[in-house]
Amino acid sequence: MTGTEILDDYIARFSRWGRWGADDQLGAMNLVGPEQVRAAAALIRDGEVISLTLPYDQAGPQPGGLRSNPQLVTTATGTDHLAGAQDKILAPFGPIGGFGFSDDMIVMGTQCGTQWDALSHIFRKGKMWNGYSAAEHTSNGAARNGIQHWSDRMVMRAVLVDLPVRRRVASLDPGYAITVDDLEDALTAQHCTVRPGDALIVRTGQLSVRRGDWGDYAGGAAPGLSLHTAPWLYEHDISAVATDTWGVEVRPNEIDAFQPLHQVALVHMGIAMGEMFDLDALSAACAADGRYEFMLAASPLPITGAVGSPVSAVAIR
Repeated sequence: MTGTEILDDYIARFSRWGRWGADDQLGAMNLVGPEQVRAAAALIRDGEVISLTLPYDQAGPQPGGLRSNPQLVTTATGTDHLAGAQDKILAPFGPIGGFGFSDDMIVMGTQCGTQWDALSHIFRKGKMWNGYSAAEHTSNGAARNGIQHWSDRMVMRAVLVDLPVRRRVASLDPGYAITVDDLEDALTAQHCTVRPGDALIVRTGQLSVRRGDWGDYAGGAAPGLSLHTAPWLYEHDISAVATDTWGVEVRPNEIDAFQPLHQVALVHMGIAMGEMFDLDALSAACAADGRYEFMLAASPLPITGAVGSPVSAVAIR
């Protein structure tokens, strides 16, 4: 079959458009409710909190062009205070009594570092999640499927699939397509299973070996999930997938279609996709005690109409 025929076949079999109603904007996050959150909380034993987020700074992974690294802009500084430059600004508030302040702002793309793709991020044949038209996204942002709909949803049970540890390598090779057999082999070796509503967190090791010398990490060839994991993700009711790569799925793509897993899993199955998650500290912790399931708390910023969001993601064990 051609790439288009493969995509059409998967979509015909696995699309969830309408499953949660004609007006749904949550997608597979509907699979996460109070029962799933309580189950995630029950996994906390030690109170250990591990960050899964890269620093947002100029040393980040972006090469420039379509996306650049975050830029911190200081608008009021400690040196301003020491020089007396703030006294006039503060005068309308009354006597300042030695008071000074600092302020800053950040200039960044919503998807330049650790982030979630919103359901409005990807289109297929002019449609986004649940059949909404791409015309619903304009210069005003996304009228449908904006990231803000997940601001109170990204707390769930998660399972780490640590493929480099299983393979005893530093990183999977760029272009390696992770199969269902790879996932199930690692889960069996780790003595854990996935449940409906879970987040699947897949470590490839690529971030580890590129850290600090990024090269084409963001946008280049990468290991990632095969398109043909889509039926497995559907059958297991996975709510979210996050990896330590820039695009979740394998690059170069396996068929003659750009980011085909996004087109099936995000657009039609409503699965949240998280990219550039820093999983090294989590990997070490899981290897140390053999526990690969944990509570994930990774809420996006409620930026109205945004198609993605930076996130301060943590694993709680």
